Amino acid sequence: MLDQIALRAELADHYDLAPSADLAAEMSGIYARMDRVMSPPDWAIFAPYVAAIRKLKAERNAVILAHNYMTPEIYHGIADVVGDSLQLAIEATKVEADVIVQCGVHFMAETSKILNPAKTVLIPDMAAGCSLAESITAAGIAEMRAKYPGAPVVTYVNTTAEVKAASDICCTSSNAVQIVRAMESDTVIMTPDKYLAQNIASQVPEKQIVWWEGSCIVHEQYTATDLREFRDWNPGTRIIAHPECPPDVVAEADFSGSTSGIIDYVTAERPEKAMLVTECSMASNISDALPDVDFVGPCNMCPYMKKITLEKVLWSLHTMEGAVEVDPAVADKARVAVQRMIDLSARLNG
Repeated sequence: MLDQIALRAELADHYDLAPSADLAAEMSGIYARMDRVMSPPDWAIFAPYVAAIRKLKAERNAVILAHNYMTPEIYHGIADVVGDSLQLAIEATKVEADVIVQCGVHFMAETSKILNPAKTVLIPDMAAGCSLAESITAAGIAEMRAKYPGAPVVTYVNTTAEVKAASDICCTSSNAVQIVRAMESDTVIMTPDKYLAQNIASQVPEKQIVWWEGSCIVHEQYTATDLREFRDWNPGTRIIAHPECPPDVVAEADFSGSTSGIIDYVTAERPEKAMLVTECSMASNISDALPDVDFVGPCNMCPYMKKITLEKVLWSLHTMEGAVEVDPAVADKARVAVQRMIDLSARLNG
């Protein structure tokens, strides 16, 4: 665990991180991307960190990949690439920098390392895990294979390298329908998210989809009753749900899609009011780009994603600590499953 007091003292010796209204003003172009959801005093606090990180990543020849669930100061302030799990996996294969800083959770950093074994991949907090990824092991994959001999294993990217290595192909919420439909077997094993699997099963009725009993602590909290009550209180609101939500929640929504799909839908539809049934930072990150959309309603925060902060990103680049390593033998097998997903997605969308 990081010693926050020692960390701050060390950073203070090397960087001027005091809140600065002048620096905030100089970086007003960056602030304009998030001024709808961030106050000027908060930006004055964040601006010195953003400036230090942007300078240091150039010196380190580093690139920052950030998931859509990162907070606005990371998403808009320091990220070079933003996106959902599929977009980040694809972009990781194109990285030319020597260092990748993964602003997301641990399995995402592992994926980047799997796809870039010769590069340094840093995660600013090793404790940024994932309840879904932790719900299954390679032994669980073996258990499913024993129950359904010959059925291919389609594993969500929200898993460890060990689990990916034991699988046939990976998928994300944005390409799961395509991946499952492309499998030649009539029976398909999906791991580890039971709700994603159930939602995909309703869209691919020609397949028998069986699943592992895992779920996301963020999305499993939503209920269909919550959505119905919210509609009663806020008529006219467009409700948009992530497919990691329970099927009855997805059924109550006007649209369901991956984080990138949600962004595309709201951007195209421009509803007057929208409720995003997913992690809290999604609405914050797209709010300024869509000033005509009023983002309303409850959201749930991922405690793992929120472990990644500007301070920790700066520390990781300053010290080069937090390097993610994957056993080469495991990485070789996991790479096959991830690359199959990327290649199949490209072929189906080409």
